[in-house]
Amino acid sequence: MPRFFLENINTDKPEITGEDAKHIGKSLRMRPGENITVCSCGRDYLCEIKNITPDKVELSILSEKLCSAEPSVKITLFQAVPKQDKLEHIIQKSIELGVTEIVPVITMRCVSRPDKKDFSKKHERLSKIAAAAAKQSGRGIIPQVGDIINFKQAVERMKEYDLSLMLYEEGGKRFSEISAEDCGNIALFVGSEGGIDESEAELAKQAGIIPIWLGERILRCETAPLTALSILMYITKNI
Repeated sequence: MPRFFLENINTDKPEITGEDAKHIGKSLRMRPGENITVCSCGRDYLCEIKNITPDKVELSILSEKLCSAEPSVKITLFQAVPKQDKLEHIIQKSIELGVTEIVPVITMRCVSRPDKKDFSKKHERLSKIAAAAAKQSGRGIIPQVGDIINFKQAVERMKEYDLSLMLYEEGGKRFSEISAEDCGNIALFVGSEGGIDESEAELAKQAGIIPIWLGERILRCETAPLTALSILMYITKNI
């Protein structure tokens, strides 16, 4: 069943406008009487189409429930910016795995170093990738792709979470040694192709961010976050 997202839904008079309305009428060729799912704030609304115009689809709500695909924990991925299109792959797959937000970070070892102006040109495409991944995987929200920040800003933000972790190739705790079951929100930092500079790792440790080690095998920067997210979903009982 087609899924559409609304930031807020008017339960008294639900409707879809803009490009999604055009997609329903022209591309999907849907008609009044057919059903769609509208997702808003982590809830799924089963809706019947009442009327379709070129720029608006009027609905009636048949039922609503919490989206079963949404994890019980909110995980923000702070991802050091990799080269080429790897960030797109990371965004797509991490959303499928249940991440709540992705924040691109510039670190000392990043080869790709777009400034805010350059990154803003890519942000619309990255947001579209996030929306498509959310629809494909049945999510109840569209995870946000944040603005690009530097490492110090990332560390300051990560202090606000119940649990903050940093994948560190030089060693650290294993996932089996941390307690995450009762955490409401978790921050996870993952480096780029060159890993994390020692001075940055020390700054993170001083801020209370826990270094996590994934073992002797060297994982690519696009593999590491997906591995860590899968483990976090498992230990928080979301798999």
